[in-house]
Amino acid sequence: MIHTAAARLAETGLRLRAMMGGGETLRQRLVLDDPPPQADIWVHGASVGELVSARIIIEALAGSAQVLVTANSPTGRDMAAGWGLPARLAPLDVPGALGRFLDAARPRLALTVEGEFWPLRSRMLAARGVPQAMIGARISARSAVRWGRLRGLIAPVLGRIEALSAQDAGSEERLRALGLPQAAILPRLDLKLLAPAAIAPPPDDPARDRVWLAASTHEGEDGVILDAWLAARQSCPDLRLILAPRHPRRGDEIATLIAARGLTVARRSGGAESGPVLLADTLGEMSRWYAAAGICFIGGTLTDRGGHTPWEPAAWRCAILHGPHVSNHAEGFAALAQAGAARQLHPQDLGATVARLAADPAQAQRMGHAARAVLDRRAGNPASLIARLRDLANTRDRNDIQGQ
Repeated sequence: MIHTAAARLAETGLRLRAMMGGGETLRQRLVLDDPPPQADIWVHGASVGELVSARIIIEALAGSAQVLVTANSPTGRDMAAGWGLPARLAPLDVPGALGRFLDAARPRLALTVEGEFWPLRSRMLAARGVPQAMIGARISARSAVRWGRLRGLIAPVLGRIEALSAQDAGSEERLRALGLPQAAILPRLDLKLLAPAAIAPPPDDPARDRVWLAASTHEGEDGVILDAWLAARQSCPDLRLILAPRHPRRGDEIATLIAARGLTVARRSGGAESGPVLLADTLGEMSRWYAAAGICFIGGTLTDRGGHTPWEPAAWRCAILHGPHVSNHAEGFAALAQAGAARQLHPQDLGATVARLAADPAQAQRMGHAARAVLDRRAGNPASLIARLRDLANTRDRNDIQGQ
């Protein structure tokens, strides 16, 4: 085939480059270094984002099988290694590298996260009888059009997939149109929601009802938040505010805004744990603040930053408030609003809305429970998917693998 011939030619040039000091990255991608360890399941994700989204499934599989993780980037590889899993850079889609990789790893299942379609990898796995699966699969309308012009490449790749869970209905339909067998389709899962859905929120608590968290705020939002809190305190004098900027390095700037309003500055970076206003200018403690607050304003939505994820506050059963700029997660915010779990506000309405929710904790709790219900419904339950992947990995004995 033309594709295979071109791959062989490219590999020859790459090997020469590697022999002339092409670096550790190229050598590992050509599998010219130490061979990979033997593994039951080969999991591949492009980089950090893909692997993080699938971590719950990867670690569940690793609980009962030997898993080898590959990534296209050193950062993705190193992150997976930090989870305690064997990890290395993925072999390039060229015959020699793939052959050396598969000879050593001898996987029973090849699992790809999200959206990479490698024709030669697919064909060589199939020749060795290795089942292929994808999770969180996605393909944009634009990519589908491009692949549609290369149906001779994409259709056989999709036709060899035995199990695929798409991230959304649109991706699933586009993949079917390009050649994915109907029999391979599994229930859809949004991988990025699995980690939030695994969070166990605290029970409803009157202490949370009077705490408002402004999470991941940006420049231009903190003053608005402080003024809204002061306005809400006119009717709810015991209302507390946790102000957690997206970038803790802005702590001094925000402390100045707090002091300018005649307020005591309590900074988490200085050891403070509570106060009428707590400036949470540290890293790695957002779970603590979500657990403490029943009402959450999502930063990056008053200024045009596109907004941060609504799913973390939803996981903690927070009543969700936000501004008009939500382009980064527009569909999720719309689903939460439809369920009565989130409200879009203009700055001048923020204080009054927070005051009403603090005065009516049952309403805020209903919003929080509705947010969690939307999250759980959209995340789905990965148990059946994990069971199917385990079944695929056990479809053959190692002695039956071809090419050994």
